Amino acid sequence: MQTLVEDYKKEAQQRWGGTSTYQEYEEKTKGTSKEQQNAAAVGLDAIMGEFAVSMKRGNAPECDGAQELVQELQAYITEHFYTCTNEILAGLGQMYVQDERFRENIDKHADGTAAFVAEAIRHYCR
Repeated sequence: MQTLVEDYKKEAQQRWGGTSTYQEYEEKTKGTSKEQQNAAAVGLDAIMGEFAVSMKRGNAPECDGAQELVQELQAYITEHFYTCTNEILAGLGQMYVQDERFRENIDKHADGTAAFVAEAIRHYCR
């Protein structure tokens, strides 16, 4: 598990290490304990779980509740990781469905959750 986390960190640094957003992430997370990092990840995962609940209730990605969850997700990312602009959020939404690692992790809440989140984000960001 630790190797996988380290692999993700290495990949993120290679892909985005030269960006101001990555530098902000480094500053914001510098000095945080493993427990704090885990708590932040659990909180993010909980939001994905809320999307799954909304989807299972038959809500559409553009409904008020799903759109409020998108706002909550964006605020959570900004608070814990980096400033999550609409442009960044839109890219994350695409990554949630295009990268199977993200899709599988999000879909553990319910099959199709990643697509639901991505569509809710797409609607929010247009």
